[in-house]
Amino acid sequence: MGHSKTGGGISGVLATLALLWSQTAGADYALNMTRGVTELSREFYDLHMLILWICCAIAVLVFSVMFWSIFKHRKSQGAVAAQFHHSTKAELIWTIIPIIILVGMAFPATKALVKMESTGDADMTVKITGHQWKWHYEYVDAGFGFFSVLAADSNEARALGSGKNPEEVENYLLEVDRPLVLPVGKKVRFLMTANDVIHAWWVPALGWKRDSIPGYINESWARIDEPGTYRGQCAELCGKDHGFMPIVVKAVPEDEYYAWVEEALVAQVDASAGADREWSKDELMTKGEQVYGTFCVACHQPNGQGIPPAFPALAGSVIAAGPVAEHLDRVMNGKPGTAMAAFGAQLNDVDLAAVTTYERNAFGNNAGDVVQPAAIKAARK
Repeated sequence: MGHSKTGGGISGVLATLALLWSQTAGADYALNMTRGVTELSREFYDLHMLILWICCAIAVLVFSVMFWSIFKHRKSQGAVAAQFHHSTKAELIWTIIPIIILVGMAFPATKALVKMESTGDADMTVKITGHQWKWHYEYVDAGFGFFSVLAADSNEARALGSGKNPEEVENYLLEVDRPLVLPVGKKVRFLMTANDVIHAWWVPALGWKRDSIPGYINESWARIDEPGTYRGQCAELCGKDHGFMPIVVKAVPEDEYYAWVEEALVAQVDASAGADREWSKDELMTKGEQVYGTFCVACHQPNGQGIPPAFPALAGSVIAAGPVAEHLDRVMNGKPGTAMAAFGAQLNDVDLAAVTTYERNAFGNNAGDVVQPAAIKAARK
């Protein structure tokens, strides 16, 4: 279970460069911050440009005076250096003028910072939790949530020996299976934390990034003005799969958003109902293959051979062929000190039953066991 970071450092850097290119320079060959699609992002952009031009004006003035002085008062023209050690007037000038400039820049900067922290009067709240290496989104007001993980085609292409060309995968390493869907024109309050290590949620088009810290909640907000799909990544070095936990925000009109919420709530009810019935082995195998392809394939590989010694094989595994209870414990609670994550809190009863059944009956394993959702429910107690 989990994800593997094959060629992680290089892939992570390339993915970040691809993101920056697609959202800034790639659009019009400009080298600058992206203006973004939110009120905050535009204000930050304008503030950035204001201070940039102030700095440029200061640089032009200072270097012009410096070069003119060097040229005009060079020794070959007979210039003789003045001999003095103190000038109260000069000291006052080069102290007071910078203070005025800094205070002038501080006013709009402080206003922008205060505005960024003002999360009150939000229309909705989304809690974002960083996991190694995926994001969990909880729609607090609507009462449902889901995990968002790297899309299957990117996950497959980045695996060792997959034979799949990453250049042929659309939005390679920047696509997810389930995007964060938000309504246009609504103020969204974000609550950010983490389950394990420090992550950072960053979507350039929104104009900011926030650290997700275990045991602590950061806040931010956004009001997206334009429908569209906006991509980002974790911006904190969070472990071996840091380069493989992208962020995708899909902004849609309000009516489309509420229709999507209704569908998500129905799917949640269906998933809960599915946990109360008995599944056939074929159903569990089909479902389990899907879950395995999303959460397990990067570490244990499509053929179940793993990448020893870091990621052991499931084919012929003692765990997969041993007692069901031990297998469930490993899947649900992980293994401390290894890359094996605990999936008990991440997957529902049906998904856990399905993937356990699949692992015990795939890759040449012939345990013959069929793990029902009811067994997962009992194991949680």
